[in-house]
Amino acid sequence: MAPDAAPSKSGAWRVWRQDLARAIVFLTRLPVRWPEAAAGEPDGLAALARALRCAPLVGVLVGAAGALALILTTGLHLPPLVSAGLALAVSFAITGGLHEDGLADVADGFGGGEDVARKLAIMRDSRVGSYGVAAIVFSLLLRVGALAALAAVPGGALALIGAHALGRAAMLPVMRGLKPARADGLGHGAGRPSRGVVATALLLGTGAILLTLGPLAGMVALGMSALATGLVARLAARQVHGYTGDVLGTVEQTVETVVLLTAASLLAATGPAFI
Repeated sequence: MAPDAAPSKSGAWRVWRQDLARAIVFLTRLPVRWPEAAAGEPDGLAALARALRCAPLVGVLVGAAGALALILTTGLHLPPLVSAGLALAVSFAITGGLHEDGLADVADGFGGGEDVARKLAIMRDSRVGSYGVAAIVFSLLLRVGALAALAAVPGGALALIGAHALGRAAMLPVMRGLKPARADGLGHGAGRPSRGVVATALLLGTGAILLTLGPLAGMVALGMSALATGLVARLAARQVHGYTGDVLGTVEQTVETVVLLTAASLLAATGPAFI
């Protein structure tokens, strides 16, 4: 029995490593190659539905880079707003602004389209309109302000890790609960994640929040994030009858912002003893 168990564990770790690599390729601009699938395993977009269980782990990587930038620049006695801006710039550089682009497209489409077809057409347009610009500006202002407050709290930078992890985990239940809004879009090609994949992503995101914010602030952030995710999903269902990649990006941005604002409100007010 023992000789058979080792290959099974080895195979499971190999699948996790491959899924993590796929998630990194899909969600960032890091120089990671798309792994070749083993015989009988899905590849390409068909593999994304399972690989996105690792999306929170990608969030941990992105958030850790931003948190490190915030800690280092704060240690250099730069103004809090400057440190916060540089921390966001680091995470933006790693992701290529993928989720910010989705937020801008959704704002333009939902705000400027007369019907579903027009909304989807606007969201596919590479140009950014006034609604999209305003959405990005507001998102950046809120996150920079929250991070500037957290920079003064010992351990406050860790909130960025939890925010990025949970923001990406929140995309999975939306993919599970809604149908793709387009028959030829990325959401349609990626497929519907299973309940197990969704549960794994949520477990990883929840763990990251509780570890970085602490039990009390973490539970508040989880509750606020669940509410925010539900509101975005409901809005997408009403506006375009489903989800797109841009909608998923909007979910990530919304949850990330909500977590940082919650952390700033609670941790900055009560200090590190709250963790």
